[in-house]
Amino acid sequence: MIRRALLLLLASLLLCAGAGQAQAAGYRYWSFWERDGDHWVYATQGPSLARPSDGDVQGFRFAVSEDSANAARPRGKADFATICAKTPAQDGRKRVALVIDFGTPADAPGGETPPAARTACARVSPDATTAEALAAVAKPLRYDTNALLCAISGYPEKGCGEQVSQRQNQRQKPAAEEKSPSDDGPSLGLVAGIAVVVFLGGAAIWQVRRRG
Repeated sequence: MIRRALLLLLASLLLCAGAGQAQAAGYRYWSFWERDGDHWVYATQGPSLARPSDGDVQGFRFAVSEDSANAARPRGKADFATICAKTPAQDGRKRVALVIDFGTPADAPGGETPPAARTACARVSPDATTAEALAAVAKPLRYDTNALLCAISGYPEKGCGEQVSQRQNQRQKPAAEEKSPSDDGPSLGLVAGIAVVVFLGGAAIWQVRRRG
């Protein structure tokens, strides 16, 4: 009787863990980043509202992410001097360095292949937004009716911020930075639950032997 109860408890733990993973979902979209020193910071404004200063570095990354907390950052070199080395300063204009990362095949919509990541130096008017700087160097851009950026340089050809289930996004991820610590094994909650089952099982057996 005790053994049966323990087996049922263990099975329920495994089912709950599997259900939690199956329900995990993300969104396939272009995230927008600002360079702060030597690291990326998720932008608090959209590119159509942000107005970078001369010398700023901004980035875009296409990926499947659950939210801004786990969004994939742009990859590659991101210093202004390198990106804008061949674009001289000009009176009455500002220069904005852009890092455009089209992501990995694992995050690409079905039937599409991401272009190679690239950088560009946009020389635009002093009051230009990031969207205007991007349009100057990475056309064609595509937006939806809510002004959400859907495509840069025509990628992807279709879709815009669609929801993607974990199962849909299970194609192999080649870059180590795409993985989260929980990708390589069971969750801490599941391990703890199994440990509790083992402990209770041992205690129950000890009690039975003691009574006998």
